[in-house]
Amino acid sequence: MANGDESNNKLHIVMFPWLAFGHIIPFLELSKFIAQKGHKISFISTPRNIDRLPKIPSEFSNSITFVKIPLPKVDGLPENAEATMDITNEEIIYLKKAMDGMEKEVTKFLEKNTPDWIIQDFAQYWLAPISTRLGISRTFYSIVNAWFISFLGSIENMINTNNCSPPTLEEFLVPPKWIPFETKAAYRSHEARWMVGSSQKNVSGVSDLYRNGVTLIGVDAIIIRHCHEFEGQWLKLLEDLHHKPVLPTGLMPPILESNSDETNESWISIKEWLDDKPKGSVVYIALGSEVTIGQSEINELALGLELSGISFFWVLRKPSGSGNIDPVELSDGFEERTSGQGIIWRSWAPQLKILSHKSVGGFLTHCGWSSIIEGLMFGHPLIMLPFLVDQGLNARILEDKGVGVEVPRNEEDGSFTGDSVAKAVKLIMMENDGKIIREKAKELSSMFGNKDLHDKYIENLIEFLEDSRKVSNGRGSN
Repeated sequence: MANGDESNNKLHIVMFPWLAFGHIIPFLELSKFIAQKGHKISFISTPRNIDRLPKIPSEFSNSITFVKIPLPKVDGLPENAEATMDITNEEIIYLKKAMDGMEKEVTKFLEKNTPDWIIQDFAQYWLAPISTRLGISRTFYSIVNAWFISFLGSIENMINTNNCSPPTLEEFLVPPKWIPFETKAAYRSHEARWMVGSSQKNVSGVSDLYRNGVTLIGVDAIIIRHCHEFEGQWLKLLEDLHHKPVLPTGLMPPILESNSDETNESWISIKEWLDDKPKGSVVYIALGSEVTIGQSEINELALGLELSGISFFWVLRKPSGSGNIDPVELSDGFEERTSGQGIIWRSWAPQLKILSHKSVGGFLTHCGWSSIIEGLMFGHPLIMLPFLVDQGLNARILEDKGVGVEVPRNEEDGSFTGDSVAKAVKLIMMENDGKIIREKAKELSSMFGNKDLHDKYIENLIEFLEDSRKVSNGRGSN
């Protein structure tokens, strides 16, 4: 069918991500890839989230349509909060409840437009009966990688968290019994408490794991940002656990626009500073837009950077969801003492541009999957400081792969010291013992940054969507 009449072959695909920009942006990137192949995209989110999206190139003006569906008001959710970046971690349960309230308007849209496919996130477990009734094919798109979804186990495992006893803390501290190969994938105590919480019913009436499980029951396939070349055994495990086609998108390395930002004043001043530094001498620090880092953690991180003596570029922005809370402050005199050593950057920074600069030699990261991909596509070894969801597993597996080192922390409360930060930074940036880590990270850049390799995955995915829609929804000849 992929070679048939072009108008018959044109798909209408609804993209519906969870209300977090760490999810919305990868969904938008995938939308562009699909639209480039001539297919029509309807991208659903809330009005404020759509208004905050980066402007898409004019070539997509006829193929990507943004559909604004209001977010119902819910007690406990602050006024105008429409994404995780607008709220604290504790308020996310109310955002899930509010998103459930979008069901009626989403149903109306689907009934009116009857698309070929819905590509959805984990949270909208209520889409299954609607799409089944309307004969719309459905896939789950996981923006996190295969080991996190595999760690959660079978669909039955996830759904049972709503009805039976949720998993115990101890179950998260070791690799699950259903993983048939050696792995370091396990949580620390301070991380496992969060996982236990996500396994319990909340104000929305269901647990996060239940959402995942019910979402997975009725989908025709699982789409995931992963590739066979990197830890491919997890993709096979995912298929074995769920008995559904698993379609990797590849790693979707972002494209570094050669001329964008060249006249941007921020980039000009950043570039001037970086240009003055020797090759590979600067550690870049960015902990993502979703991580709320406490004042004591800021203090220890600052102390560690100062003690290391290594040049640094630290993107330190007001934490997401902090509302009217005072922005984090650095200890008195820190910026004066380190003025010759590093820069504190308090606004948006062009991360790809910085990571691509020859003076950057290491990346201190929160271990979000997108950030890991961006760091390794430029061959940077990782200094890892994970906080949420999949980040701890990412850190364990990447340290095991030999491309980074995790900052040691207290197992129980997750605290770390300036001294442990300094040691990790020095190891990665300058010590002989870190040489093999630096070399392995450099080697991986040829895989993580291989555009042709990852584009092929996207082509295979689009072929699947084209060839499977007729069988799945019965609106064409088999």
